[in-house]
Amino acid sequence: MCMACEEADLYYRWQMLETIAKGEMPPGMTEDDLRAMEMPLPGEIELIEKPHGTQVIRKVVAAEATTAPKAKPSAKAKSAAKAKAKKATGKVPANAFVCDTPEEA
Repeated sequence: MCMACEEADLYYRWQMLETIAKGEMPPGMTEDDLRAMEMPLPGEIELIEKPHGTQVIRKVVAAEATTAPKAKPSAKAKSAAKAKAKKATGKVPANAFVCDTPEEA
C-alpha cells in the first residue's frame, strides 16, 4: 500500500472511531464489520472533553469487565469488512486522489 493510501485508510478509521466514541454506529456498518476491522463498538469507548478544550477518546472499562471475549474474525471476514467499508464511503469526488500502485500479493 502506498503512503497516500495508508494515510487515507488511517483517516477513515479515525473518522469511524470519532463516530463510535459519540455513541453512534458508523453508517453502513454492522457489529460484525467493526469487529472484523478490530474497532470497538459504540459504548465501549467515549469522547471526553477536558476543561481546557482538549478532546480525548478513552476506553470504558466497566463495560468490558462484564462481557466475555469474542472469537477473532477470520481473514476472509476481515477482507469482506474492508471491502464493505470502502463501498460505504460513497461516491469519489472528481478531484480525489486515486492510487495506481498495484496491490501487494
